Amino acid sequence: MNRPDAAFLQEALRLATQAALEAGEIALGYFRPGAQTSADVQFKEGGSPVTEADLTVDRMLKGRLGAFDPAIGWLSEETEDDPARLDKALVWVVDPIDGTRSFAQGRPDWGVAIGLLAAGRPVLGVLHVPAEGKTYTAHQGGGAFLNGAAITISGQTVVRGARLSGQQAMLDAVEKGAGTIARLPRIHSLAYRLALVADGTADGGLSSKNPHDWDLAAVHAVINEAGGTLKQIDGTDLHYNRASTRHPSVLAGHPLLVAGLSAILNGDNPTGRIRDD
Repeated sequence: MNRPDAAFLQEALRLATQAALEAGEIALGYFRPGAQTSADVQFKEGGSPVTEADLTVDRMLKGRLGAFDPAIGWLSEETEDDPARLDKALVWVVDPIDGTRSFAQGRPDWGVAIGLLAAGRPVLGVLHVPAEGKTYTAHQGGGAFLNGAAITISGQTVVRGARLSGQQAMLDAVEKGAGTIARLPRIHSLAYRLALVADGTADGGLSSKNPHDWDLAAVHAVINEAGGTLKQIDGTDLHYNRASTRHPSVLAGHPLLVAGLSAILNGDNPTGRIRDD
């Protein structure tokens, strides 16, 4: 099934939304607002944290989503990668807790991200932000929603004056190249940061280098359905479900805004050049 039909996507979205809400309840059981999580915290190679909550949610989602259609592949930050996914037409892409550092430290900017890929392209996305009571949902051709209400991007096309959220050095480079911008507070969950573009809170969102499929797939579907675009920093398309799950820095917003950001950050405007290395 390279092109899932609307009925399939609607049922998959219903299941994924229910699973994300249940995952949020599980995670909230370990969450302590303003304080260290009650979950056991360990550190992976490279220093990124993983908590007992991440692993518990991951197991639940794998069981729940896997039962929907066993032929669909699986990719998750907290599951050992199985190369069999590379041959699958459809693949679930999951981050059980996107923004684990925030979760572990009692900050609310973390979420459960569930995406579905068809032939390497995002066709469905759910991002549930339990501590803020927000659930973003979308499937291809069905529009984008926040808590059941339709959402669209802001429509800002010009970089100067745009409300942007992202890594400080990148925002510095944008401002140097384009003039004054409005800097929004840093959101530590990348998926949530980019979702704010989909609902119009931010005009544009930027990531530093090396986001993974599981950081992007779910929110990419939401941004697409909200009328925006998500591109690599050089302006090219993202391709998912490859052997490497990593991507260069990404940019989100109105297509014209993203093109302007890309031009500045890639040196077409020499005063705004920043290198992604």
